[in-house]
Amino acid sequence: MNLSRRQLLAASTVAGASLAVPGVASATPNVARRDRPALPSGIMSGDVTENSAVVWSRTDRRARLVVDLTSNGRFDRAIRLRGPITGPDDDFTAQLPLKGLRPGQRYDYRIAFEDSSGRRGETLEGSFGTPGRNRGLSFVWTGDTAGQGYGINPEIGGMAAYRAMHQTRPDFFLHSGDNIYADGPIEAELKVADGTVWKNVVTEEVSKVAETLAEYRGRYKYNLLDDNVRALYADVPIVSQWDDHETLNNWYPGEILTDDRYTEKRVDVLAARARKAFLEYLPMVHSAGRNRIYRKVSYGPLLDVFCLDMRTYRGANPTPDTVGPVAMLGAEQAAWLVREAAASKATWKVIASDMPLGLLVPDGTLIEAVANGVSGAPGGREHEIAWVLSQFKRRKVRNTIWLTADVHYAAAHHYDPSRAAYTDFDPFWELVAGPVNAGAFGPNTLDSTFGPKVEFVKAADFPSQSPASGNQFFGHVSIDPRSGVFTASLRNLFGTVLWSQDINPARH
Repeated sequence: MNLSRRQLLAASTVAGASLAVPGVASATPNVARRDRPALPSGIMSGDVTENSAVVWSRTDRRARLVVDLTSNGRFDRAIRLRGPITGPDDDFTAQLPLKGLRPGQRYDYRIAFEDSSGRRGETLEGSFGTPGRNRGLSFVWTGDTAGQGYGINPEIGGMAAYRAMHQTRPDFFLHSGDNIYADGPIEAELKVADGTVWKNVVTEEVSKVAETLAEYRGRYKYNLLDDNVRALYADVPIVSQWDDHETLNNWYPGEILTDDRYTEKRVDVLAARARKAFLEYLPMVHSAGRNRIYRKVSYGPLLDVFCLDMRTYRGANPTPDTVGPVAMLGAEQAAWLVREAAASKATWKVIASDMPLGLLVPDGTLIEAVANGVSGAPGGREHEIAWVLSQFKRRKVRNTIWLTADVHYAAAHHYDPSRAAYTDFDPFWELVAGPVNAGAFGPNTLDSTFGPKVEFVKAADFPSQSPASGNQFFGHVSIDPRSGVFTASLRNLFGTVLWSQDINPARH
């Protein structure tokens, strides 16, 4: 067996976790028994690096998470890890960080929960791979799940784009935000503008806008009813971001709502509940013990992923003509991004941005994203991005690719100072994907401040077009271990490649 007790010893630092003797893996069949803990929401892994990962699951009663881990599929020789006890305060979710893993290794894990009598319940098996030297890697990214009232439709096989992503056999999945649509009720039927009727699986918790913690949690539980989602998450590690719809549309700290659908008008109260549900339901490393969402996930010598949080630290949405700076990342996060990217030894630095840089995203008469739609010098939130880009140039941060979702269509933008009003930066690509199961829109207006050029675009035929049209989009990336070439493609609901580009790394 390739695992050793020493390699996994760090996992015992988790509250309540301990290593047991190898060879004690249970022969419990993968079936649920009413008198034992069940696994109603599947299993996941996330934030995998060369030597660490996080595994997750949820049960239906107070119980302890138990993980059997092996590197060869031989669960009779697995190492058993006993994780935290979960209960209603965590909505019966539990996560267990794994440390001391080997680079370039495929791991299999089996998850169950153990009741107070030591009886294990239903078991499920998953897997993940750690990055290694001299190995290529691939990943997929997208965003926007269950938006505009489009939920799980059995007539088209559920959330089919998740199946298409899974079929590419990626090393990980980057969800670029809007994991749920807490502000979008899901009804049994939805009439589409083309005259078709979309049919949904429904639950009570998704029947209204989410306000209570239970309602926010219910949105994640709803998505995990889909077989395609659960199959992908069991087999492919996730790297999670959030955007606005995990809380509500276009929110910012300090906002007071005028929306009559909400009895709780204080967005800060709603955002705190939404954040708790997000952190409970997605496996991720809680940076610096602060439950900080922005973080770096290192995927070996070829790739570092810098996950941004463009929601928590932003200022109020400004008017287009706002000249002075308006926060988007906040000073601390912006400085972190520059510092960590400059220190990165990875060939490629993916800046996982939950909102696009150059596309105009309005909030009524205000500005929701970075671009303000005004040609010329940076204004509003563009100031902060201009500073980051200029610092990247000054500190010789090479090979940055910005990946995003949010706007519900697919696009490839190339930014170049020779076309820009603001010129103190090096050229870079921004690639846009999504939605994965939501209404399709676009295209949006492109702002000229940073000199973007549209190299490809595929949008909806009409606003809020249903997923059944095929206009659902995800991106796929593969990185060659010898040449370092970053091959990016944009694909539709069926996995069909719509656009592809080989991007050569700059040599330092």
